[in-house]
Amino acid sequence: MHEERISGWDAPRPERHTMSFAMAASIPIPSVAVSSSLSPEPPMLQLDLPDPDRDDISTMEFLAQLEQAWAVCDRFDLQTEILRGRILKAVRDREKRGGEGRGAGFLQWLREREISKTRAYSLIQLAESAEDLVGGGMLEQSSVNQFSKRAFLETAQADPEVQLMISEAANEGQEITRKQVRRLTDEFTAATSPLLPEEIRQRTQENLLPPRAVAPLVKELAKLPEPQQEDLRKVLRDEPELDRIKDVTNTARWITKATESGVAVRAFQQGELDLEKAMQEAQRLDALGLLADAVGQAQALESAVLKLHTSWRRLGGLQERLWVESGSSTPYLRDVLNALQTLSGATMRVSLGELAGGKRVRLQLVEEAPDQLESPLAP
Repeated sequence: MHEERISGWDAPRPERHTMSFAMAASIPIPSVAVSSSLSPEPPMLQLDLPDPDRDDISTMEFLAQLEQAWAVCDRFDLQTEILRGRILKAVRDREKRGGEGRGAGFLQWLREREISKTRAYSLIQLAESAEDLVGGGMLEQSSVNQFSKRAFLETAQADPEVQLMISEAANEGQEITRKQVRRLTDEFTAATSPLLPEEIRQRTQENLLPPRAVAPLVKELAKLPEPQQEDLRKVLRDEPELDRIKDVTNTARWITKATESGVAVRAFQQGELDLEKAMQEAQRLDALGLLADAVGQAQALESAVLKLHTSWRRLGGLQERLWVESGSSTPYLRDVLNALQTLSGATMRVSLGELAGGKRVRLQLVEEAPDQLESPLAP
């Protein structure tokens, strides 16, 4: 019988059987064989779940058995997603071989299986990460079963040093959870990041500062330009304490939020504004968080107005077409169209519902040319 085999880790193919907890937890990732004739039925996963109606089992034991079953499913999810990623990678690489319509076959393959491109490339990335960890010699093939799905994804995205530490623990038989991966990642980041002043790194290494508080600081500092990073590092050098770390983390987060939202706010494009200096003034007043929230809300409001205008124009066009098609012979349709006039006309009246006490909002939409726009403070 002719077989096509996707190259990868050479693990023994399990016989057809029903798997218990112990067997399921120890199954290595198999190679994929596709027969040209009828394929044998895949192995069945059977979980021995506790009976929820049993009175002779404690709640703690009941939940422990369910947690064990969930862990088995996590491992099978991980193995399945890695194999799916390898399959998708094989299809994609085949399509890269040139010719007209290159890549079209891969997209068609995805459409037939209702897989989005984002999902497909995330699976391919997972498969490539698995190949790097196992193929690079850090992680033994059978040790993949020590990971939950999320823990493996976190490990694949971690720094090489963190990957090595986690792989060594998995190779020793330890079960790897997402919480453990994040803890190790936080510890490594807090102790080694060049974005932090030496005082913070040293105090973290001496266990005087918790890595879980320092790691978010590194993440937020990385989003800022170098001058702003240096200003905040100076604050941390003068006071390398936990409370100051939290304050600086919030400050960095607010600066990023205000800057990113400010670029998108069109109201700021009407004049020459210096948002950076405005943020400095707000920070001096201890109101930087308020400014960041205000700019974020301005961006959300402008986006909502744009969507409102688009829906208003579409509704007006549809209402007008229906009005032309209707007449005295369609009184009920005319009643519906009359009701829609409160939303499709130049003046809109929208009920806010019972939660707002039955209040209604009246909006007047006026389309103006750009040179007709006036200051919002004008009478």
